Amino acid sequence: MFLVTGFLKRAGVLALASIAMLGALGASPARADDGFPFGFEMTLETAPQPGSKRLPTLEIGDSGEASLDLWCKSGQGQFSVAGDTVIFVPGPMQQRACSPELAAVDDELLAELSEAAKWTRQGDLVSFVGTKSLQFRINTN
Repeated sequence: MFLVTGFLKRAGVLALASIAMLGALGASPARADDGFPFGFEMTLETAPQPGSKRLPTLEIGDSGEASLDLWCKSGQGQFSVAGDTVIFVPGPMQQRACSPELAAVDDELLAELSEAAKWTRQGDLVSFVGTKSLQFRINTN
């Protein structure tokens, strides 16, 4: 009888300790979600432009190389990140067949990304902050 009682007490203590440890791990912030999203594709948080269902996407590789697929244009660029500071330099862009108005919106987006000096991240939402704040959502599907 004492063996069974002792076993149940130890099992209960171990179970409580395990639950407490899991709770503590779950309550701590996930550090991986706080870093710059190298290696992820992101979509601009905006409404589609008239006449287009497309939303601009941005993928930043592990070395900062970027692939952009905007409303009308696509191409490459380079991100440099140090702490919360960011620098974006666009590379050559190719234009698909589209209206001059839509091409101008792409040029404006590229200029705003180039003017960004800071970045922040809250979960899957990444903001590039300059004269204007641009928010991108990390594609998690």
